[in-house]
Amino acid sequence: MRATIEDIVRKAVQAAVDNGELALSSVPEATELAAAVERPRDPGHGDWATTIALRLASELKRPPREIAQVIAARIEQSDLVATVEIAGPGFINLRLSNAALQQVIRDARTLGPDFARVDVGQGRTLNIEFISANPTGPLHVGHGRWAALGNALCNLCAFAGWRVTREFYINDAGHQMEVFGQSLVLRYLELLGIPLVMPEEFYGGSYVIDLAQQILDEEGEAWLTANEQQRSAHFLERGYQLMLAHMQQLCARIGVPFDVWFSERTLYKPLLQNGQNSVEALLGLLWRKRFLYEKDGATWFASTTFTDDKDRVLVKSDGTYTYFAPDIAYHLSKFQRGSEYLINIWGADHHGYIPRMQSACEALGYGGKLDVVLGQLVNLYRNGEAVRMSKRTGEMITFEELVDEVGADATKYLMLARSTDQPIDFDIELAKKQDNSNPVYYVQYAHARICSLFKKAEETLGPALGVVPDALMGELDGADLGLLVDPSELELARVFSQLAEVIEGAVRDLAPVRLTRYAEELATALHSFYTRCQVVGEDVELSKARLYLSDATRKVLVLVLGLLGVSAPERM
Repeated sequence: MRATIEDIVRKAVQAAVDNGELALSSVPEATELAAAVERPRDPGHGDWATTIALRLASELKRPPREIAQVIAARIEQSDLVATVEIAGPGFINLRLSNAALQQVIRDARTLGPDFARVDVGQGRTLNIEFISANPTGPLHVGHGRWAALGNALCNLCAFAGWRVTREFYINDAGHQMEVFGQSLVLRYLELLGIPLVMPEEFYGGSYVIDLAQQILDEEGEAWLTANEQQRSAHFLERGYQLMLAHMQQLCARIGVPFDVWFSERTLYKPLLQNGQNSVEALLGLLWRKRFLYEKDGATWFASTTFTDDKDRVLVKSDGTYTYFAPDIAYHLSKFQRGSEYLINIWGADHHGYIPRMQSACEALGYGGKLDVVLGQLVNLYRNGEAVRMSKRTGEMITFEELVDEVGADATKYLMLARSTDQPIDFDIELAKKQDNSNPVYYVQYAHARICSLFKKAEETLGPALGVVPDALMGELDGADLGLLVDPSELELARVFSQLAEVIEGAVRDLAPVRLTRYAEELATALHSFYTRCQVVGEDVELSKARLYLSDATRKVLVLVLGLLGVSAPERM
């Protein structure tokens, strides 16, 4: 619809120029016209507004309101625009006709899963990396926020024309993995009666005891007297595989799939071509580009050449790598695997890491190709009281425990219901409520209400039309949508017409929260329509038209909830 309005405005300006009413050397470019078309903040002012008269005032050296009068007079009367009004200093407000809104309803039902599809990505490749937790412990509720956010962003970007790769970076190398393995060994020995002396830096969570017990149950006491080095290596690997499998199962359970589970370890494996590993190859590349230098026995990356506030060490004086070196190699691998653009979802504590990684990408020839979304903290509450500990373990509540209690749908939706730059106060009891105070219930109930409505229609309207229940949907194809003139019916159509813009804005600004707001607005419009209008009544033709509108609403709800990664239940 936006493109149609832009075209109407362009033709009006062109007509005024051709008629000598506007002394322009050329009609404004499409980008300028697009920027000049917007939704009025006050719906009472119309469906669309254009500021083109204000933008042309300096060039034409005429009052913008005068220019607006010229353009408004040239907007052709059509089936799309019902009224054209001039407001304020030179705004031109347009109100859509009933016929235009009724066509939106038809498009929504006919196109179904392709309704409101936009082509922002134009087939370009995009890698979205999210969660990326260390496999040394269970996912926490912050990871849950990143899971919901990453999943929704992937869905939105794919819907908007990007070819998306979903990636989980497994931090499975380094000192913390060794500490995790040793923690398992000590818990295993403790289970066999060996007194426990747990160093402070070791992992002391109850899940470590559970993993050690599982290994004992499956492998017995053989490791009690085994070679210490072999035992440590085995427990590290066994614990790693168990934790990784658990993460993968949880992600699958909540409907957050991944295309790639990338192991950090692979960055240190020799490449077939020359025997170097990925980190060594990266350092060689940066040396050739002259972005590295030696100082105090260490190797430094000249990141201040770009946007970073200071240069960064990649290889310490003892020859070991900093975290930054393999991270750069990992990002290079994503580009080398075919991704043109990257989006990372990191925790809020990584804020200072963004400019150095963007500097590294620029040094590698991929400037402007990396965006980072920071997920702020999640604070858990129960009936307004802060909750920090699990009743079962006496430790921090895990993401899995939260899902177990409130369900995957409510968890994901509420994790998306606030802007990423804001912390979330997640009230567990609110998430479980089956009433309109719970936003996910409110939206899902709108879908269930329509499904219930159709069951009723099959029983009452079906016999009146002489069709069996399963054929009712097909009977609606010929409904007379011209009968849909009630304000609540037209309001639903107006909400439909906004979806493409909402999706485009959510993708552009990496903000799925806009889709949750839209979902709630759509549910409100549906509930208002249901209250005002008797959908199935004595007037068969009107009933068919209203059922058509209801089914269109159902399809839009399914689309929106699907993009958010939330189900659309048929009954609540």
